[in-house]
Amino acid sequence: MISVSGMRGHVGTDLTPELVARHAAALGAWAGSNGRPLVVLGRDARTSGPMFARAAAAGLMSVGADVIDLGVVPTPTTQLAVEHHHAGAGLILTASHNPIEWNALKLVGPDGIFLDAEAGAVVRALADSGPARAGWDGIGTVREDPHAVTRHLDAVLALPVIDVAAIRACHFHVALDCVRGAGGVAIPPLLERLGVRVTGIHLEPDGRFPHPPEPIPENLGDLGRVVRESGAQLGLAVDPDVDRLALVDEAGTAIGEDYTLALAVRAVLAHADRSSGGRAGDGTPAVVVNLSTSLVVEDAARDCGARFVRAPVGEANVARAIRDEGALIGGEGNGGVILPSLHIGRDAPLAVALILQHLATIGGSLSSVVAAAPRYVIRKAKAPRGPGLGALYDRLRQRFPDAKVDERDGLRLAWRDRWLHVRPSGTEPIVRLIAEAPTAADADALVAAARELET
Repeated sequence: MISVSGMRGHVGTDLTPELVARHAAALGAWAGSNGRPLVVLGRDARTSGPMFARAAAAGLMSVGADVIDLGVVPTPTTQLAVEHHHAGAGLILTASHNPIEWNALKLVGPDGIFLDAEAGAVVRALADSGPARAGWDGIGTVREDPHAVTRHLDAVLALPVIDVAAIRACHFHVALDCVRGAGGVAIPPLLERLGVRVTGIHLEPDGRFPHPPEPIPENLGDLGRVVRESGAQLGLAVDPDVDRLALVDEAGTAIGEDYTLALAVRAVLAHADRSSGGRAGDGTPAVVVNLSTSLVVEDAARDCGARFVRAPVGEANVARAIRDEGALIGGEGNGGVILPSLHIGRDAPLAVALILQHLATIGGSLSSVVAAAPRYVIRKAKAPRGPGLGALYDRLRQRFPDAKVDERDGLRLAWRDRWLHVRPSGTEPIVRLIAEAPTAADADALVAAARELET
């Protein structure tokens, strides 16, 4: 699978050390051609990570690129390290939320943002043609950076929006599930610095996921049980590469990933109102999300007087829209929060701090905070990916002529209080059918219409 997110495949069949080395060499050559032959290398905790990291380092060295190896770290830690070291590129070995048999390469530019489609195509072309290799006297070097996670956490806690003393004064007790991914090296030390008592499960960063790793409600049963049994005030779940955060309330109920971004938006915009800073253009702060993000985020932005902008799905697309719009905050409804004053990338440690900040500021339980906002039901389904989707899009437009149409990423049909988004996945060989409405019946009806017209 090749997309704006990078390249993903099954370990040992689609994704091999030879392929990783070749594409790493291409990325190193691309960085060198831009005058910065230095690449930061990070990975999640998957069992194939050590093998692929060695292959990637060899590929990078073979074209004369120097390597800074971070080891097992969150994806946003690598993005920040690219900027810190003024590197020409970053390479992250992670399949994010995909199952255990997958791994992937994510390519980062010198600005710490994932490569856009144009730059990614250049790197893939270099991989196909074979970049020029260095001779004995031009081979790159490798050095380690053991301080990247600490720098990342320092930067989060130094943000003006985060009042560390106020959070510590709340003496929060949380349950935490790191799904045995890279979160185990970052989230517990962050919570310790915030004075939070932790009841943790699956904190060992060994990549042997104890349940499907995507932090969606159906995979958070263990965390909900721990919340109830421990009396924690809330539950936190991160995905294997720690760029997404999902929440469980004090009753052990998963509230849906979109609420992570909605609550983070409220925290940041409330601070902006208090400080009268961070406003762009005409003085109105902007919030940028993707086309599949819930209306709860749009409601949060508008309640706080912000301008609301949607971009195509994919972190690189959202990140560039945040930059272009001068947005104060943005992200994706899968639990990915982006705060450009920190860096323009999804960041679960940041999201953890913002959620605790919001709860510390307004008081009350997580369930009461959620209940105070308008409620919607979001349905996410999958369908086999056929040879083309144009005919389906035409039938949907004919079926719903009164909808507002957005064709930047598949087809999104929107009304005042509901929407349907049909798009090919960039991470799996499927079509995603996503609908949201005030009731489950209404959301299910939209998904059913898409399935019916697909045949």
